[in-house]
Amino acid sequence: MTDLPTTVTASATSGPHAVRPFAVISGAQVQQVLEGREKQLVELAEAVYRLHGAGDSVNPPSYFLRFPDRPASRIIALPASIGGDVRVDGVKWISSFPENVRAGIPRASAVLILNDQDTGYPFACLESSIISATRTAASAALAADRLSRDRPRPTRVGFVGTGLIARYIHTFLAGTGWSFDETGVHDLAADSAAGFRRYLEQSGTTGRITVHRSAEELIRSSDLVVFATVASEPHVGDPAWFSHNPVVLHVSLRDLAPEVVLASANIVDDVEHCLKADTSPHLAERLTGGRDFLQGTLDDVMAGRVTVPADRPVVFSPFGLGVLDLAVGKYVYDDMVRSGELHVIDGFFHELRRYG
Repeated sequence: MTDLPTTVTASATSGPHAVRPFAVISGAQVQQVLEGREKQLVELAEAVYRLHGAGDSVNPPSYFLRFPDRPASRIIALPASIGGDVRVDGVKWISSFPENVRAGIPRASAVLILNDQDTGYPFACLESSIISATRTAASAALAADRLSRDRPRPTRVGFVGTGLIARYIHTFLAGTGWSFDETGVHDLAADSAAGFRRYLEQSGTTGRITVHRSAEELIRSSDLVVFATVASEPHVGDPAWFSHNPVVLHVSLRDLAPEVVLASANIVDDVEHCLKADTSPHLAERLTGGRDFLQGTLDDVMAGRVTVPADRPVVFSPFGLGVLDLAVGKYVYDDMVRSGELHVIDGFFHELRRYG
């Protein structure tokens, strides 16, 4: 499908170039709109990938703000534009400050700005850590389905890294009809692994839940492997761990050594985006001097241009596209308009007459 959900917009005045009132949408409102809509959001992600594959988008490289005195921290800008029925421009501004975890607050925080395509004026600011996690999980659930259609459907899932993203991916898998006989958990932090296990038990997860002592143990006993770590360099280097040919959702992008990548069938969300910033596919390109190890994009798979082999591990490495953030953000905005709960900041734009 290429059509996106019908959208409803608000205008300050009538006319094709009216300036919309500026709205602020809180994290609580975002969560209220998105919760329980996993199937619709996976369909939205599929439609966005198709629009992006057809060229109806602009998705330039992400911009990294780094700090010499805080090398572990960064803030990233993801500008983008999406066409179709969404028709919105904008930017996600997302920070990653690992030291936050010690203070008991999440590592990442984010806002999303939506801009009108007719005037360029921003018309909404949304809390976006939930949007970011949602679009990541929707993309992962879509890939899990599409990449396993020509092989036995996975019955054992394993999560390497057990933070917010892992939780959202599990929620989206469950919300789109997946169930597993076994769920494996591995995290370098024992308390995180234990906390994720408690979450799984409380969420009604069926089948056996196992906390594994090592990544190798988890990988070898999983048909669907989810990497959702904060690894900055590869820590999994033996292709033999994947000899049973699992589907791998390599969401954190830097866990796999080039040797594992080269022994697998590789699918990405966008080739140019993924082969940069020392991701595992980027390291594989450096090692080989080429891109022959890539089979194509997820859109290629959905369109039938690429067939996923069943006799090799298949690795999905999504860099994360700003167009997905925009589509989910616009989905939230339109729902708030329909419900009449949009919080507009009166008079946010003061100078709206060219000559005063």
